Amino acid sequence: MAKENVKLLSMWASPFCMRVKVALAEKGISYEEILENDIMNGKTELLLKSNPVHKQVPVLLHDDKPIIESTNIVTYIDDFWAAKPLLPPCAYEKSRARFWADYIDRKVHPAGRAIWSANGDKVVTAKKDFLDILMYLDGTLGDKDYFNGDTFGFVDILLIGLTSWFPAYEKYGDFKVAAWITRSWARETVSESLTSPEKITNFVGMMRKMYGLE
Repeated sequence: MAKENVKLLSMWASPFCMRVKVALAEKGISYEEILENDIMNGKTELLLKSNPVHKQVPVLLHDDKPIIESTNIVTYIDDFWAAKPLLPPCAYEKSRARFWADYIDRKVHPAGRAIWSANGDKVVTAKKDFLDILMYLDGTLGDKDYFNGDTFGFVDILLIGLTSWFPAYEKYGDFKVAAWITRSWARETVSESLTSPEKITNFVGMMRKMYGLE
């Protein structure tokens, strides 16, 4: 592993932190993870100083310079550590990868949250919206092993970080998803970077009780 002055301000349940951890693992970059364990009740001075605008994780500190927002961080990682590129070499394919990255950021997590944070008929509507989103992703994946073809890359990383939450969506929305998840979780860089779905599902159950949904 390369020795670098890299720190990641993180929170164990955050899917956005998980995607950064996968990107660092794919690149073989060693780093120090600094956990924000009580982020709902208080944030550390380091986090507030490093991300004064949004005041949220993840934050990548590279040579003490902060890089914020997970997709931006993954892009930075790919730009700075050029070996083992995450984006395809072709300009057209790069543009497609960025389009689907934006689609994932705008659609997948908000739609999933709408499932676990709802009750009654709202769950049915949220589930349909989520499945429609997954159908588009399934269509672009097609028969390929990964979104980049044979190579696990940029779009896979942005989506796989969210999948640790999928069993919670499944529990509260009553549906199943996909072979690509199994294939991606089989990668050591993924399985060692992501929080277990069981732990996330328990966390979501706790939040539902906290919000009076159960």
